[in-house]
Amino acid sequence: METDEELYHATPQTIGKLSHSSIDNKSSHQSYEITSLPIYSEELGLYGKIDIYNQMTKRLIERKYKLKHIFIGQIYQLWAQYFCLIEMGYEVNEIAFYEISTNKMLIQNLPTPLNKEELKVFIQQYRNYDPNSEIKTNTNKCLHCVYCNLCDKTITDNVY
Repeated sequence: METDEELYHATPQTIGKLSHSSIDNKSSHQSYEITSLPIYSEELGLYGKIDIYNQMTKRLIERKYKLKHIFIGQIYQLWAQYFCLIEMGYEVNEIAFYEISTNKMLIQNLPTPLNKEELKVFIQQYRNYDPNSEIKTNTNKCLHCVYCNLCDKTITDNVY
């Protein structure tokens, strides 16, 4: 944490951090938008922070600089934020990703009770992860992973 971020941040991370600065600084947003709100779910045992909650539309928005493909981990992130907000007493009628680079809102389906169970299973698998266990690496994924250079499970450098 105390080292120069340029040593371990890939270009996408740097762009993402810059893109988030207006959210984190709570600047340049409408008065009816709550930004950078800390959230918590006792049921899921999670805490985090949302990007934007629009109080008028009751829309939860997760900002991403570029989304060529929406991965299941990103969906889980949005679902977790949704369930935290619901548990905290917020009404959420819509969830979406906002792609900054294209200025597009990508509306997602609200999670179902079955999705919540899927998320709980994932969270439990994550908590039970053993870093000494055998991991099958996917070279293509490793090439595009911003953490590749820090990973001890591959000798591949990322493309950034």
